[in-house]
Amino acid sequence: MPRVNNNPEGVNGHKNCPPKDDARVEQLLIEYHNKGITDRKLLSKLFRAEHSIQISEATIARRRAGLGLMGSGKTTKTLPEATKRQLVLDAMGQDPAQRKGPHAIKEVIVTQSSVHLTRDYIASEMQKHAPEGFASRAPTAAKHNRTQLVSLGPHHEWSGNGHDKLVKIGFPIWGVRDKWSGKWLGLWVLPNNRLKAAVAYLYLQLVEEQKGELFLYFLSRTTTCRSDPNAATIFPYQGFPIQMTTDCGSENTTLYKISNVLREIFASHLPLDELAAHRFMQSINNITIERGWLSFRLQWGDNVHLFWEAGAALYNPTDPKQKYLVDWLWPTLIQQELDELRERLNNHVVRYNKDKKLPSGSSPNVNMALFGEKGGEWCLQSISDSDMGIIQHLKDTAGGEELLWFVTPEYSARAQSIFDTLPYSKLSFQNVWHVFSDMLPLV
Repeated sequence: MPRVNNNPEGVNGHKNCPPKDDARVEQLLIEYHNKGITDRKLLSKLFRAEHSIQISEATIARRRAGLGLMGSGKTTKTLPEATKRQLVLDAMGQDPAQRKGPHAIKEVIVTQSSVHLTRDYIASEMQKHAPEGFASRAPTAAKHNRTQLVSLGPHHEWSGNGHDKLVKIGFPIWGVRDKWSGKWLGLWVLPNNRLKAAVAYLYLQLVEEQKGELFLYFLSRTTTCRSDPNAATIFPYQGFPIQMTTDCGSENTTLYKISNVLREIFASHLPLDELAAHRFMQSINNITIERGWLSFRLQWGDNVHLFWEAGAALYNPTDPKQKYLVDWLWPTLIQQELDELRERLNNHVVRYNKDKKLPSGSSPNVNMALFGEKGGEWCLQSISDSDMGIIQHLKDTAGGEELLWFVTPEYSARAQSIFDTLPYSKLSFQNVWHVFSDMLPLV
């Protein structure tokens, strides 16, 4: 019996499904692949939630295949053994402290090469080449009793704190993490994370960056969110959280004032006497950020110290010329690495925990995009474009961008122009001291 073509015109039955050669869909598929997201069911949801694009799971599978995007199983089977092994060894070489397990090494490989290998293959290679690392990562520390974390949804509460493990070598860090999703909203290296004005400036900068529109279909079942999957809802992605949480350090007092000012101006319907705009607590109880710092230190911070010590004998901090060069090279490198680490941590799939009240079994980025499906409410307190001048004024009053400078803009521009003449494609922890030696006679 001859086959019948029920769609001779080739018209897609899904009216909002983009055509086969849509460049935007191709680019998004590649971006999601590079973030470690390959599941077609999840991809279909993310296309609708984040981009208002309706595309079926089967269509996603076909288009991924057309782009040559493969999951870890197929990639591990087809890639040459020497290539696979070198990818694992290169990622391990960036972890001299041997703090990263197979899952973390897998994420490094995906981030840097867009290649997905199976965890089992990576683990077997790590066992061959660095078996002692598995023993050193065995948990031995005493555990604190923790209470269950509770939050309404994205941007209900941000948790901020400084990380001082790199202060010894001159590079303090400050970060902010969303409590409900676990997403790192910002990580910065700055000259002084104990300076009130600098902490306040970074918070305001983060508020300013929460800008744009988020299209969501999979919404919560609460009365504050619509649940019709055929009607897109646009949520504001510009503003500040209902509550900011920090430790009790004096550097957070200006941030406390700003949190209250923003609440009074833009969210006066939330009474301060019933729901504080800023909450102080002891560091050990600020679980959201403290748990984040632990993973941060194990995956990254310990290695920074080792890379610093590997070439520190070349550096004389009493020589102004050398000091200025180091103060350009290392903060530039650290911020570059922080941006990459933040992206990797936000794409990391957290192990499922049936007893956890907040989302698990998915990455922070997915939690944020599909918050309604996971029972959350969108809590960002909106600031209109016309009112963003208030944020800029507060930033200028705090001291402006120079609060984050290690060197002057003029020196930075000159150093960058010199670096661009050297035979290095990218600054890295592996080459930073070589770059220092090459640049020193030229600055």
